Amino acid sequence: MIRLSLVIATYNRAEQFMTTLRSVAEQSHPATEWECVVVDNNSKDDTRHRVEIFCAEHPALQLRYVFEERQGLSYARNAGITASRGEVVAFIDDDERIVEDFVGAYIDFFAEHPEAMAAGGKIVAEYPTGRPTWMSRYTEQPIANPMDFGDKVRCFPSGRIPGGGNMAMRRILLDEVGAFNTSLGRTGKHLIGGEESELFERIADKGYEWYYVPRAVMYHIIPAEKLTKEYFERLALNTGRSQRMRAELRGRVTGLYIREVMKWVATLLLSLMHRPAQSRYLIRLRRGISKGVFERKEQR
Repeated sequence: MIRLSLVIATYNRAEQFMTTLRSVAEQSHPATEWECVVVDNNSKDDTRHRVEIFCAEHPALQLRYVFEERQGLSYARNAGITASRGEVVAFIDDDERIVEDFVGAYIDFFAEHPEAMAAGGKIVAEYPTGRPTWMSRYTEQPIANPMDFGDKVRCFPSGRIPGGGNMAMRRILLDEVGAFNTSLGRTGKHLIGGEESELFERIADKGYEWYYVPRAVMYHIIPAEKLTKEYFERLALNTGRSQRMRAELRGRVTGLYIREVMKWVATLLLSLMHRPAQSRYLIRLRRGISKGVFERKEQR
């Protein structure tokens, strides 16, 4: 019986993805009880060839390759859900590495907590080229989404959801609320997001909570190209656009506008408490998000 399916969507990141797969192959939980579903989202590099070689080198690992031609992270994750067989479906991304107890942590958690439907684990940001001096915990959030709520299983704090690269849920929950909204989520190099937030809103609509699993630790590897001013500004803009799209789906655009104005007040106050370089990036973040929130639909 497959107790857990680990779904990993990947796009044009073959070299980095091998680091992710090596950490998957090092899992301590018996390989007979879980599987890994790799979804190649129409990559143009040698992802397929590398995955095939990796499968041949790790015959004990229940690893399957799925090709999804429709471009978009939500399409890829949904294809992984369809192809998977586990009672629990967990998701990680192709720019990560997981600890050897990762799979076992989720399997044990859902076995010990039959009432739980969804969960997420600890996310540790890893900077191979060093953490930039302009980064504060506020500007780090959209880039790396670090997450640490202690060493005990607990419900997530109010207003927080699991990171998209470290979350798990029962299949029966996905059957009930549906999969990822394909109008949201990254598509190729386009940085629209919000698909996880929208999914967890539907989960909340059903009255379910989600739990923090501290043993499920993931290291999010942040390359130098994601630490440039150009990438940061593009990410901020598309964060705002994602928020606007989700607000339109829920019919709450006016509320989004009001909250964005209030966030400007908080941002200006925070900027007074940080070093100049950090303050500049706080303002840059808010400016980009606001531009995405307030821009007219035809401009998107």
